[in-house]
Amino acid sequence: MKTYNILTLLLLCCFVSCKETINNAKSIAERPAIYPDYVGVTIPANIAPLDFCMSDESVQLIDVVITNSNGLMLHTQGHESAGIEAKDWNELLSHSKGDSLQVVVSAKHNGSWQTYLPFSIYVSHDSIDYGIAYRLVEPGYGVYSKMGIYECCLSNSQQTAIIENTQFQGCVNCHSFNRGNPAGMSLHIRGAHGATLLRLNSEIKAYNTATSQTLGSCVYPYWHPSGRYIAYSTNTTRQVFHVRDTKRIEVFDSASDLQVYDTETNTLLTTPLLMNKESMETFPAFSADGHTIFFCVADQKPAEDNQFDNIHYSLCSIAFNPEKGTFGDHIDTLVNAAAMGKSISFPRPSYDGRYLVYTMANYGQFSIWHPEADLYMLDLNDGSIRPMDGINSDNTESYHSWSSNSRWMVFSSRRDDGLFTRPYFTHINDDGSQTKPFMLPQTNPRCFYRDLFFSYNVPEFITGPVNYDSNKAVRAIESPERIQMQVATR
Repeated sequence: MKTYNILTLLLLCCFVSCKETINNAKSIAERPAIYPDYVGVTIPANIAPLDFCMSDESVQLIDVVITNSNGLMLHTQGHESAGIEAKDWNELLSHSKGDSLQVVVSAKHNGSWQTYLPFSIYVSHDSIDYGIAYRLVEPGYGVYSKMGIYECCLSNSQQTAIIENTQFQGCVNCHSFNRGNPAGMSLHIRGAHGATLLRLNSEIKAYNTATSQTLGSCVYPYWHPSGRYIAYSTNTTRQVFHVRDTKRIEVFDSASDLQVYDTETNTLLTTPLLMNKESMETFPAFSADGHTIFFCVADQKPAEDNQFDNIHYSLCSIAFNPEKGTFGDHIDTLVNAAAMGKSISFPRPSYDGRYLVYTMANYGQFSIWHPEADLYMLDLNDGSIRPMDGINSDNTESYHSWSSNSRWMVFSSRRDDGLFTRPYFTHINDDGSQTKPFMLPQTNPRCFYRDLFFSYNVPEFITGPVNYDSNKAVRAIESPERIQMQVATR
């Protein structure tokens, strides 16, 4: 005879009295079609409730029973969505680490109930970081409208604004943190008040990163694990519109270089190897030990006459000495995507030094509108490469970020509707395989995402609340004072 603990009995008593009784339910020999698709996903124990809707919008009532292997049960009913309560969900997950939850869904159609085959949700022992930070941007291409940098707490899906451009006139982008630590933050401002904002030691200061010796302002930041250095690229960027192509827009560089900013000396460190006029370098990323810079490089080619498919970026690396602030004497090609007729963007190494994940598309470096763009994994131990078949879809997979424990990845995908990027999460197993991804949980998700006319841009894990003083940041933005970065060639 199965025994139940006191908590189980309390949950049972609470739920039995306030739910509609399911009578004469017809058994359906298939799993339920739900939105988002959470069937068979792996989740952390500190994730917000996976509330979901039936894909069939004519459903009148949804009944959901979730049980772990010890008999602890959560029972809920809802009209538009399952309506899973956070308190009950958190209690269930806290007792289910390393366990599979069994989910039984029943749906009421035209006054009659149907019960579907159960499905599983696995609860990992590996926790996920506090949250993610991202930019929300509308689908405008000529001018920017309302936008901002936001954070979302993953345990409750609560969103908080870090800074919005309704507080000043301009565009905000290129937010970056050191391994998710919000204490150090780089943020780029474009427009009349253009600047790079750096939060170092709790201070927010505005910098002029454009110099007479570099191409322009610094973008695409990546922090050194020590926190002393930030790798940046400088890009001369253009955009054009496709007339007959579903990609809609093409963003390309006519020139780009790399440099490393030394926060202790206020100096941009450069090397001729990364400022070659015959090539374009972009998307820098430091290795886990801080002794290598990964980046993407393409041959310098004219992009006139819409010959964008001639631009192919390969994955390369150069040594970096953090003690001396110097670069290696040669560049290594790790993945020659150009030879394959492909192009790489967004290299992101795991913080444990094991893997590096990148986006690969047919050409260029603006993979967000390339439906063929997929994620690939490079094993840094043996050099092997494999597509991330566990998470790739028929639509765009682009930007991605590692959790601080290197066990979770968040990535942008257009798989939901082909129009807007949404954040998805996957667990990275010991062998590098990936679990089925799940969309960022929301209450009544169909209503939430259908009404959201914004894309999630550059999702980055954060290990705690950012607590950004946006008023102080706005004063720095609107002030004419800028700290001028200096340049030193090494």
